[in-house]
Amino acid sequence: MSERPYDIVLYGASGFVGKQTVQYFASYASSHPMKWAIAGRNRQKLAAVLDEVGATVDVLVADSKDQLAINAIVAQARVILTTAGPFALYGDALVDACVRFKTHYVDITGETPWIKTLIDRYHAQATLDGTRIIPSCGFDSVPSDLGTYWLVSHLQQAFNLPCQQVNAYFQAIGGFNGGTLASAFNLYDSPEAALEDDPFLLNPSQNRRQSTSSYTEAEAASQRNRDPQTPSFDTELHTWVAPFFMGPINTRIVRRSAALYDQWQASYGPDFTYQEYLKFDEPMAWLKATGVTVGLALFTAVLRQPQMRSLLQPILPQPGSGPSEQTMNEGSFSCELVATAVDGRKVNGIICDQGDPGNRATVKFVCESALALAFQRDDLPGGQARGGILTPATGLGHVLIERLRRAGMTWKMSP
Repeated sequence: MSERPYDIVLYGASGFVGKQTVQYFASYASSHPMKWAIAGRNRQKLAAVLDEVGATVDVLVADSKDQLAINAIVAQARVILTTAGPFALYGDALVDACVRFKTHYVDITGETPWIKTLIDRYHAQATLDGTRIIPSCGFDSVPSDLGTYWLVSHLQQAFNLPCQQVNAYFQAIGGFNGGTLASAFNLYDSPEAALEDDPFLLNPSQNRRQSTSSYTEAEAASQRNRDPQTPSFDTELHTWVAPFFMGPINTRIVRRSAALYDQWQASYGPDFTYQEYLKFDEPMAWLKATGVTVGLALFTAVLRQPQMRSLLQPILPQPGSGPSEQTMNEGSFSCELVATAVDGRKVNGIICDQGDPGNRATVKFVCESALALAFQRDDLPGGQARGGILTPATGLGHVLIERLRRAGMTWKMSP
């Protein structure tokens, strides 16, 4: 693989997020030697992106449905980074080729039913070959997954204690892009949408608590991991919290990480649980939490109805569009995590950064993930041999944390 002409190929580079990955790589490559190219289905649009960014790299053309053309691109790369969603519509050929050509892969999907199909189809072969296929390397779900791994690892290494529970509390300022909404619409319209309700959707089949526990234990596990539905007062933070709209995505990724580490005899802890919330500050935290919960429930209900959605779509961001530069620059996010050890001891961590989480932070997350795969393979969790349909925590681990720190993101821990 080291003899391939490109370290990394950015697929979907003319999309809204794709353009930002090109900008990120152009800036990075100005001070780091690397071989990279951009790819997509329209040569003129790709060339226009390079002109806008001021970069000079190769342009590779392939429609996402053209398997032979996709094969030709994947065979030339050590790592594929794709931002072309909805991934359930446009991602199959890329992943299929990456598994066959043993090319590592990262994306920014939050489409958990699609990830489940990847696990069913490709996990065994990618594991055998040591090929790392890592979905959800954007704001879905790096802070949740990697943050949990970070705190659990600290408890185990510093205190020799297993972890019982991690809760994450998010605050975010930013906007949606049209690609994210298109992925959500496609999921709502698919017959697999109901799969999202399974809290252990992405767990390995031999590790699923429903099938390996007694009925009573399985029910208890489901209750502990059920998605929050209502606002509540959090005694840990002494403020009101609400269900996080990305929780049904991120929690499944975190639980897959925990289940995979169980398989590798590196368990997070017995009966480990993970949950996440939106956090609201005073004054009127209760009112804010209640208002957001009700508003999000109504908005989601409308989007799930095609007839109602058709009335809203003209005023929502379209694919290829998104927030303004000012909105993205002025955005921010914070993820506060609280890990509780089996003896009740707690460790707190915070991950935060300036910039719209769905765009600026997502681009930083996925680009640094691809760079870690391309240039630090020996340092990644599990060494050269690890492969499969992985997660940020199982496939990138502390390497990605350090890369994000060097890229200006705050990762701070306190006892």
